[in-house]
Amino acid sequence: MAGGTWTTQNKVRPGVYVNVASDGSTAGKMGERGITALALSLPWGQTGAVLKLTPQDDYMKLLGYDLTDTELLPVREALKRAGTLLLYRLNEGVQATVTNNGLQVTAKYGGERGNDLSVAVEKNIDNAALFDVRTLLGSTELDKQTVGSATELASNDYVEFQEDGSTGLALTAGMPLTGGTNGTATNAGHSDFLAQLEVHDFQTVGLMSQDNLLKALYTSFVKRLRDTEGKKVQAVLSDYSAAGHEGIISVANGVVLSDGAIIDKATAVAWVAGATAAAAVNESLTYQAYDDAVDADVRFNHSETVTALTEGQLLFTYNGGRAVVEQDINTFTAFSPNKGRAFAKNRVLRVLDGIAGDLKQIFENYFIGKVANNEDGRALFWSQCVSYMNDLQNLGAIDNFNSQTDIVVTAGTDSDSVVLDVAVQPVDSVEKIYMKVKVV
Repeated sequence: MAGGTWTTQNKVRPGVYVNVASDGSTAGKMGERGITALALSLPWGQTGAVLKLTPQDDYMKLLGYDLTDTELLPVREALKRAGTLLLYRLNEGVQATVTNNGLQVTAKYGGERGNDLSVAVEKNIDNAALFDVRTLLGSTELDKQTVGSATELASNDYVEFQEDGSTGLALTAGMPLTGGTNGTATNAGHSDFLAQLEVHDFQTVGLMSQDNLLKALYTSFVKRLRDTEGKKVQAVLSDYSAAGHEGIISVANGVVLSDGAIIDKATAVAWVAGATAAAAVNESLTYQAYDDAVDADVRFNHSETVTALTEGQLLFTYNGGRAVVEQDINTFTAFSPNKGRAFAKNRVLRVLDGIAGDLKQIFENYFIGKVANNEDGRALFWSQCVSYMNDLQNLGAIDNFNSQTDIVVTAGTDSDSVVLDVAVQPVDSVEKIYMKVKVV
C-alpha cells in the first residue's frame, strides 16, 4: 500500500497520503511498538537474512553464545528495552571443518565460533555395534546421536556430517574443528540489509558504525520511508547531527555499566534504538536511566551539553550514580511556522507518527475498496478517526481534542479520494520548571 506526503491531489496508487504540520501545537499518535533492527558483524549465525529475535530465544543455538556473553553485547543492549530485534548478520566468514575417523564435519555457519566446536565418537554402552557421536562446544554437549554408521548421522543446529572414506567410524575422544574465520562486512551488506528490512514492521533501525557513508545511506533510507512510503520510522546513529531530520537520532556519548564495561557512543546506539522503539506514545526518555549504567563514558560540562542539545544530539548525563538521557530529541533543528520546535522532541514525534501510521492502517484495513465514497462512507471514516483520537487523549498523548472541529473528512478531487484534515495538540513531558522564591 502506497503512502507518503502530498502537495496536490495527483496520486496514482491507492493509499493514504498524510501531511503533518504544526500550528502553535502539532499533531498526534498510538499503536503497538517495540521493534528495533540492527545489522552486525558476528562470529556465528545465519548470514544475509533478517532474524526475528526476542529475549526468550535460544541464543546459543541461533548466534553461538549466551545473551550474557560479550560477543552479543549490542544484542543484549538493544533487548534491554525492545521486545523484538530484527537482526541481520553482515559477515559470512569461512566455516570450520575437520576430517578424520571416518567423518567429515563442517560447521553450520562461517565464523570463528566454529573453532570452538568438536566431535567425539564413542562406543554405545548398550550395544557394541553402535556409536555415540557427540557434538561439543567446549565441554558442553550440544547434540548426541546413536548410529551404526556415518551415513545415519543427521545434521544438527551446529554441524553438518558426511561420511569420509569406506572404513567406517573410528573412536575418538574429540576432533576439534578448525579454520573458521569471521570474514569482513562490507557496505554492500548494509544495503542488502536495508532492502530486506523495508518489508518488515519496525520503529527504529540502529547503525553501529562511524562510517559517514553508511550514516548517509541510513539517513536516505529513513527519509525515503518517511516521506515517500509513509512508513514513520527513525534511525539511530552516532555523531550525525548533520542529518538535521526528525527521523534521525544522533547519539553523542556512551555509558559505563555497573561491571565497568565501557559502552561507547557507537555501541550505545543499540540501547537508544531499543529504548526509542519501545517507548510508548505517552512516554518520554528524557531523564530515563540507561539500564545498569552508573556513569556516562564522556561527561559533558554545562556549555558542552547546551551546545550538543542545540545541535540536535542525544546525550547521557551523570546523575546520582546513573547515566540518564539528558533530553529525548532528534536531529531536527530547522524550525519553521509549519514545522515547529516540537518536531525535535521524540515523544511528540511518536504522537505525530502514530497519527500518520495508525490512521493509514485504519483506512487500509477497513475502508479502502470496501466503503462507498459518499456522505455515509465518509461519516463512518470520520467516526473511526474520532474514536482513535479519543483513545489517544485518554492515554494522555494529546490534549484539548474537539471531535467537531479537529477531524474533518471531505471528498477529494477524484471520485475515489477523500481528504482528512486533523488538528491535534500533542502532550509533551515536563522538562523545565521555573520557580520564583520570595524571601519575606
